[in-house]
Amino acid sequence: MSPDISSRSPRAAQTQAAPPAQSSVPAPGLVYQFVLRADGTMAYPYLSEGCTALLGVAAAELQQDPACFVRLILPDDRAGWREAMAASKATLAAWNWEGRICARGWNDVKWISLRATPLPLIDGGVRWDGIMTNITASKLEQEENRRSRARLAELTDHIQQVKEQERARIAREIHDDLGGNLTAIKMALAMLAARLPDDPALRDKADYLDDLVDRTIEAVHRISLDLRPGTLDLGLVAALEWQAREFEKQMGIACVFRSADKEIDLDPDQAVALFRIVQEALTNIAKHAGATRVTLSLRRLRQHLTLSICDNGRGITPADRLKPQSFGLRGMSERAHALGGTLALSQAPGGGTMVVVKISLAAAAAGRSESTRA
Repeated sequence: MSPDISSRSPRAAQTQAAPPAQSSVPAPGLVYQFVLRADGTMAYPYLSEGCTALLGVAAAELQQDPACFVRLILPDDRAGWREAMAASKATLAAWNWEGRICARGWNDVKWISLRATPLPLIDGGVRWDGIMTNITASKLEQEENRRSRARLAELTDHIQQVKEQERARIAREIHDDLGGNLTAIKMALAMLAARLPDDPALRDKADYLDDLVDRTIEAVHRISLDLRPGTLDLGLVAALEWQAREFEKQMGIACVFRSADKEIDLDPDQAVALFRIVQEALTNIAKHAGATRVTLSLRRLRQHLTLSICDNGRGITPADRLKPQSFGLRGMSERAHALGGTLALSQAPGGGTMVVVKISLAAAAAGRSESTRA
């Protein structure tokens, strides 16, 4: 049992302190003084009336058995309490800690916040003057908010997957049905044109219809590719190579793709998500960057995959990221998070903007396993 702190011995006098000044308004929690002596023993010279209400332990009992408080802390949180106390003692900085206790008497778990100021004692110990408050309500609210965000992220990811599946279905139907019908129409027009009388007006009309069918076939092909490039079926590397060429051809901006790997084993949904991030980044570059060169890089290092999109444009400012309508950046970030990865925006070397996406291939493999079991 710890020595009685109220003893009149010279040693006790070194650690004895007057209780904090009393107020007519009760403190919202437990006001206390805690002493850690040089020999490692503990004491509570002062405990306010809130002790029983917060901890389920009477002040006299806690003063008689100071280690009782440590036993109230849940085992998983005790190490954090000790580490925070040791750091405060070593640096004489404020002791701030949040953790869970099992309040005796009610047998329920509470979150408490501990805030205390250290004071070194002449015998080598430390005394803290502080307050403990019940923050269970705010912690539960934070946890509910976290769960809500997680559910929203799952829903967003599900919607994206459903949308991609629908886009793939529509792309196939457009390519197979419309493309096939248009091809048949072109063949029929060619047969009819061959049997037309030698009339310049009819010949011009037939040539016009043939040209119209050609343009429509090209439009069908372009729309199908926009919905879902067929190269995605060949893997992410092939799809990004194709996208770089298309971007350079359509926008007149030099676009280079680099990858040491010819093929990277990814779940189709994850390959599509990374491809869409690149598409959105290239769209932003074309609209806002004023760039003349873009570099796409895909690197695999052990169990991690890194995708970077770098341009030499005017760059992006913090204000641009906070714009209410910056849905492109948010969508890219959400797609990266749905993959269990991260997306970072930074200034590119020499100016411009760099977008870096990192995902764990191990997490990707786990995700495929879960999907297969489901």
